[in-house]
Amino acid sequence: MLTLHHLETSRSQRILWLLEELGVPYDMRRYQRDPRTKLAPATLKAVHPLGKSPVITEGEDVIAESGAIIEYLAERFANSAPADLAHLVPQTGTPEHRQCRFWMHYAEGSLMNWLVMKLVFRTIPTQPMPFFVRPIARTLCEQVQKKLIDPNLATALAFMDAHLAQHRWFAGEHLSIADFQMSFAVEAALARADEGARHPHLLAYRERMHQRPAYQRALAQGGPVVMEG
Repeated sequence: MLTLHHLETSRSQRILWLLEELGVPYDMRRYQRDPRTKLAPATLKAVHPLGKSPVITEGEDVIAESGAIIEYLAERFANSAPADLAHLVPQTGTPEHRQCRFWMHYAEGSLMNWLVMKLVFRTIPTQPMPFFVRPIARTLCEQVQKKLIDPNLATALAFMDAHLAQHRWFAGEHLSIADFQMSFAVEAALARADEGARHPHLLAYRERMHQRPAYQRALAQGGPVVMEG
């Protein structure tokens, strides 16, 4: 049986959602973050040398990286997917296919870099350090966010909001693999970016995700989507 190695509050939530949408039988093994460092446990390295999540295993196959896993699952199960997933992988050569390819790469290639940096620079001042260093760390982190991270996140949110003003889902009118890849990034962006509430089309998109029964099942099984901070 296919097994999802699921780390709490991680990108593996997007894989859990896709599996629930596909209706594929699977097993889920849960991993908890270290309560102090918030890092993945060392036991994940027994599954894949990088020790990261998501990872899926099926027989002797071990597949890591969200995009690769999503494409693997689409190749394996799209033909037997429910009717409303008929456009899971848009037809090659269509505008929908080009949009799907772009957002599949944009999620991790551009957007998640800034979201991870936002989390890191928010967290640094809360870590143990000499009391006289803390004001310096706080000021430095605030300036990095203000001058570098926040402007880039503002641009990203405005870009996504403008796109979703014209499209119901990221590739067009139908749910596609791009939506699963973008789902974690959207959740993280709206949780961490200061201007998230100013983008109604992005908020409406998230609500469409949340309303899907499969998304709700994934949330019930996997727990909160993004790490606090």
